Amino acid sequence: MPTVVLATRNRGKARELQALLAGVPVLIRTLDDFPEVPSIPESGHTYEANAVAKASTVARLTGNIALADDSGIEIDALDGAPGVNSATFLGPDATDVDRNTWVLGRLEGMASPRRTARYRAIVAIATPDGAIRAFEGMCEGRIAEAPRGSEGFGYDPIFVVADLEQTMAELSPATKNRISHRARALAAARGYLESLVRNSAVESPPRP
Repeated sequence: MPTVVLATRNRGKARELQALLAGVPVLIRTLDDFPEVPSIPESGHTYEANAVAKASTVARLTGNIALADDSGIEIDALDGAPGVNSATFLGPDATDVDRNTWVLGRLEGMASPRRTARYRAIVAIATPDGAIRAFEGMCEGRIAEAPRGSEGFGYDPIFVVADLEQTMAELSPATKNRISHRARALAAARGYLESLVRNSAVESPPRP
């Protein structure tokens, strides 16, 4: 059975990706299984650049198919910020709560129609021989006036999903895995990944 390495050490993200890959006949591992692989900085100016860099690096270093994603929240009232810098703009020591508090502070008193936002994700799949493809997913919504819910991670407690009137953090994992930006990107990528597995397009050499 081919191995797919998820290019992340974020356990919340890994759980989501593993659930979204259910039914694909692969052995799923994460970077926790490859401690020798260094942290890969997200220094690109686009989601795609970051996802491609992570997937290609992990595929090369592990000798396996690698899947990486990069995602962010884009808030219209903040001219699309924090965008690609969603995880880093307050510095390496900031928590999800810190970032959510910052966003709510900037939008304090703003009417609901002006609080529109979207989650955007890029999923990249790379093979050890250098082939790589990227796929996009989006989820539209708005910023809540206060955090709600205890599921998920990141900006989920303050992101109200369009048409559902619930934050991502109020949704069950099963519902989130149907409608989220990451779910939509991975749904677009799934056929390509299955073709790699089905056609044995990639041989997995022994782990170095």
